Amino acid sequence: MRLDGRRESSNVEDRRGMSGGAKAGIGGIGAVIVAALFAWMSGGDPLSAGLQAAQEQMTARTETVDEGTFTEEEQALASDCKKILASTEDVWSKVFEEMGATYESPTLVLFSNQVNSACGAASAAVGPFYCSGDQKLYVDLSFFTEMKRQLGVEGNTFAYAYVIAHEIGHHIEYLTGTLSKAHSAMNQSSKVDANRISVRLELLADYYAGVWAHYEEQMNHSMEYGDLEKGLELAKAIGDDWLQKKAQGRATPESFTHGTSDQRKRWLKRGFETGDMRTSTFNVQNYNDL
Repeated sequence: MRLDGRRESSNVEDRRGMSGGAKAGIGGIGAVIVAALFAWMSGGDPLSAGLQAAQEQMTARTETVDEGTFTEEEQALASDCKKILASTEDVWSKVFEEMGATYESPTLVLFSNQVNSACGAASAAVGPFYCSGDQKLYVDLSFFTEMKRQLGVEGNTFAYAYVIAHEIGHHIEYLTGTLSKAHSAMNQSSKVDANRISVRLELLADYYAGVWAHYEEQMNHSMEYGDLEKGLELAKAIGDDWLQKKAQGRATPESFTHGTSDQRKRWLKRGFETGDMRTSTFNVQNYNDL
């Protein structure tokens, strides 16, 4: 994915070098990837490792951010994240305008180690996450370094963009009222049914990531050969079934919270191919159409 010469979003808070902790915030695509990575290293449960790590390191501290301490790679990643965020602003502003609505952009918060949000506090082990309480997207850039090392996505900006676009997808869910509807239903459901609703939310965020990529390519022709395929490979690598089989040798569908590899690939691809905002995976009454 080509980002050369693109603008950087100004809706960014750089908190790298600042941290604090209390409890985990709202998870997303990153929560699954990084929790699994930590679990692979320790032999633990990939679905709980991230939250357990996020509840550790409870000492808060504040430091002054000195950009001179960041490596060239970190600064390049930060710039790419800002450019990807700018693209989501352009795309979703256009899409919302076509729907007769106004898009309200979220803020990207870059942090290191730990961060406070309206959803509580989280460690880097939780990975990128969106908090509807303050409408902010939180990213520790070390996540992308680990993703690159573990999942082999080095040099493919679209893989990083998919991660950010997925979290922006949760923001779209918030703006359209889907997130509130889902949380209300989850609070009145059994754990198994709540997990199923969570799966729908995550697949819808994958779909919205695909919709973003559809319009990004249409508006800027930035997609390069193999970009979509790399995104689909990443979607496969973060499916609940793939992660569980990797960690424990078997999958337990009733505990899925993000969807299978095939589902994640299918909904990302469908969003990219159609760009259709009328399609939705969220229907709390029907679990058989995913």
